Amino acid sequence: MTAEIAFASASALAARIRDKQISPVELVHTYLARIDRFDGSLRAYITVCREQALAEAERCERAVTRGEPLGALHGIPIAVKDQLDVAGTPTTAGSRLFAKRIATADAPVIERLRAAGAVILGKLNLTEFALGGTQDFPYGQPRNPWNVEHDPGGSSSGSGIAASAALAAATLGEDTGGSVRSPASNCGIVGHRPTWGVVPRSGCVPLCSTMDAIGPMTRTVEDSALLLSVIAGPHPSDPHMRQAPPPDVLTGLRDGGRGLRIGVVRELVESPDTDREVRAAVVAAADVLRGLGAIVEDVSLPLVPLAGAAFMALADSEGAGMHLPWLQTRAGEYDQATRRRLMAAALLPAASYHQAARARTLIARQVLEALTRFDLLLAPTQPRPAPRIASGQAPVASTADAAARFFTRRSYTTPFNLAATPAISLPCGFTATGLPVGLQLAGRRYDDATVLRAAWAYERATEWHRRRPPEPWPA
Repeated sequence: MTAEIAFASASALAARIRDKQISPVELVHTYLARIDRFDGSLRAYITVCREQALAEAERCERAVTRGEPLGALHGIPIAVKDQLDVAGTPTTAGSRLFAKRIATADAPVIERLRAAGAVILGKLNLTEFALGGTQDFPYGQPRNPWNVEHDPGGSSSGSGIAASAALAAATLGEDTGGSVRSPASNCGIVGHRPTWGVVPRSGCVPLCSTMDAIGPMTRTVEDSALLLSVIAGPHPSDPHMRQAPPPDVLTGLRDGGRGLRIGVVRELVESPDTDREVRAAVVAAADVLRGLGAIVEDVSLPLVPLAGAAFMALADSEGAGMHLPWLQTRAGEYDQATRRRLMAAALLPAASYHQAARARTLIARQVLEALTRFDLLLAPTQPRPAPRIASGQAPVASTADAAARFFTRRSYTTPFNLAATPAISLPCGFTATGLPVGLQLAGRRYDDATVLRAAWAYERATEWHRRRPPEPWPA
């Protein structure tokens, strides 16, 4: 089967399986062949569930042949971030500490994927414990399919790579501070962080339970909506979830952009930290939405440049609390950057933590107040295109360098984590050197449907999502 099939949307592949135009077994073989050919260079996978996936595909094929009722993802090969439990396989969380940790049960989101007929293809690479900034990846350095010398983004690195390079039909990631949207932006795909509390998080190795959110990473907006419709909804194992039916994200997906009120976040678009090419692509995207009938105006959120620092103080501290027993007994097994961040967070003064908590409240208030006047907020997903891997491994040279490296880029995604609102990244252009640029749209709590509707309208009006990274990738 050709690359045309591998790069097809999950929605289109599901329809072709239902129509008996494609065999689930042949489809799994197609992705396995691409993994064998390309993943030695890209390092998207930690574990490939080859035998299990083929057995699942054979069951799916028998169901099609017998005319049995088929789920929305019947026969679709999906890979998931190795932060999620898949029964009988390791859940390493990208760390040596968990190298021998075998999941005894599926996470609820995996149960729901299987119930919809999906085939679990494997477990995907990530920065250690989903923290970001890993220097030495124990399961291989993940690389950006658009340029292997550049960072694919984190923490859901492998999920971004596998979707971008068609090493799976679709993937799942997890977003605490941008970990779905950042790799989506760097890898030129769609990444949706659902409203906090819409998707169950049990069976997912936690980092910061007050902000962790599992979300889809796909090649089209429709696929993200489809995956979210499958995995969302209350589950008894996650008491922090909203106890209400999940949002209907499919019915109004094609309603278009007309009449939507969209606020362009001035502090993120016009910031001197925003790369010129990124700014131009995002401004052009706002014009496209305006041309589709949306009302597009500037909005000021003066506190969002502080979001990255407030987020790290809160999320890292919560992560440090969880990791403290291992830091005390197994510190040498951590990557040095992970260990340094968690130990620094463990020493954060209580006064600083509470200051960050107050900042979260104020930042969230600005976001939520803006969303009483606008349906959506628009901004770049990242201030710059994917950096070189080597630049992230270089020693921190100064206080200003540390602030730029750790806080600045996070201030583009974390305002919406702090406010617990949904947000999506989708491709809106490319730099002169061929690196993707991500457009970010954020909406009101539990209004994931409008976020996806606007993203679908923009995607249909442009061609960026049709571009593919170059292959073969050099080792």
